[in-house]
Amino acid sequence: MKAKISALYTVPNMLTCSRFIMAPVMLWLAWHGYGDAFMFILAIAFISDILDGLVARVMKLSSPFGAMLDTWADLVIYLTIGFGSWWLWPDIVHREDRYLYIILACYLVPATIATVKFDTYTGYHTWLSKAAAATIGLSLFPLFLFDIAWPFRLSVFLYILAAVEQIALTLILPRLQYDVRSLWHWWWQHHSSKPKK
Repeated sequence: MKAKISALYTVPNMLTCSRFIMAPVMLWLAWHGYGDAFMFILAIAFISDILDGLVARVMKLSSPFGAMLDTWADLVIYLTIGFGSWWLWPDIVHREDRYLYIILACYLVPATIATVKFDTYTGYHTWLSKAAAATIGLSLFPLFLFDIAWPFRLSVFLYILAAVEQIALTLILPRLQYDVRSLWHWWWQHHSSKPKK
């Protein structure tokens, strides 16, 4: 138990945990109609998401625990975005609902397949999934602050590709792995490590 608690108190994990604290603050702001403040805290949450992985790699503190913690923090923030945006901008959310359903499916389908195969949710954190999350995250600012929808709609297609890659990884991986750069990287490492006949 002490090992788990001490593993939590690293700089990257504390950055990750900050998103668990930001989520209820964002919900409170959304419930009370503070859209600009909601988006400001969301920007800080996205920055913490970028920094936690970067700091973990620089400080050589990457771990399966940190990867899973990051995955759960991301899920909490995504749910917060969903509820908060519905309260603050219901007209925009309703207009963009088909894209939101696609995003939801792209999150749930890979998660369900991974849970069936590995009995837990994965934390691949592929480059493609990071790029998809970043583009969708950035596209929320023009969408909700200026009602400009096309960046959000385009970013959904990248999210679809990321979901397909995650499903493919789950299907081909013999055991659960964290922080897999990409399907191509896994394939190259897997085949280059095989002894030649």
